[in-house]
Amino acid sequence: MKKEKTNNLASLYGSSISGILEISLFHPFDTATKRLISNENTIRSGNFRKTNENLKKSILRDSANKGWVRGLPSLYPGLGFATSYKMSQRIYKYSGQQFMKNYLLNNHKTKFDNAFGEKYGNSMISAVSGSLIGIGEIILLPLDVLKIKSQTNPDALKGRGFIKILKEENIKLYSGSLWTASRNAVGSFTLFGASTLLKSKLFNLDINDKATLSQHFICSSGASTACITVSSPMDVIKTRIQNKDFSSKINGRKIFFDIIRNEGFGAFFKGIAPKILTVGPKLTFSFTIAQYFIQFFQDKIV
Repeated sequence: MKKEKTNNLASLYGSSISGILEISLFHPFDTATKRLISNENTIRSGNFRKTNENLKKSILRDSANKGWVRGLPSLYPGLGFATSYKMSQRIYKYSGQQFMKNYLLNNHKTKFDNAFGEKYGNSMISAVSGSLIGIGEIILLPLDVLKIKSQTNPDALKGRGFIKILKEENIKLYSGSLWTASRNAVGSFTLFGASTLLKSKLFNLDINDKATLSQHFICSSGASTACITVSSPMDVIKTRIQNKDFSSKINGRKIFFDIIRNEGFGAFFKGIAPKILTVGPKLTFSFTIAQYFIQFFQDKIV
């Protein structure tokens, strides 16, 4: 019993530190990525100057005429919503996955080993526990919706505080829940499963073996890139649902077919390069920090 309590406390402390540091450093990059995903116009042009102008208009919006440096403050909208969401998400995701992983290890490890072999059983336990927790993340969806709207469509929130929005919009704050659950299920499965697999393959570490900070970083880098890539199509649809006005009646299926018809299949990976370059380091950073400090506090708390 004491060991389980220590695990939970270590997970709570480690994931909290991860969330605080992530939101402090990476919120502007998250805003830029969300705005690129929401952009439905062509950015790339044969002319470099035109491409740069299109990029500024997409990312800096109304501050595009100020230039990249002076326009940077425009990348900090919705910081309150972002902080609430990111802290809640990281604590839930990283602590929850640890709890679910320990449950599966203690009660169902033999089943996973029989199904996937001892070589890959642990990786599947990490992947499945991450996927199950990822699906449950939709309980935090209202905060995510408000964060995205503040970044991409602030007019939808003007003149209203959090409580008023909750009262007036209620169920609309769960728009895109199916696509969010799908994205989280696939993304978290890949993130946690790939990390455990890479630790095993590259460093011969078992699922509960201690890793160094550099080992966490290397494996988190590969896992984060894989996670972003496989979940990109669902993320594009989810973001486009959530960046609309609350009054808009639009569903993911329509967006799915509109993208194929008007933009082509490649649009499902729109912003994939900026996402890997910006979201990738953010996810790598938070995942590395969370794992490292969970391990650190596990050793310190007695």
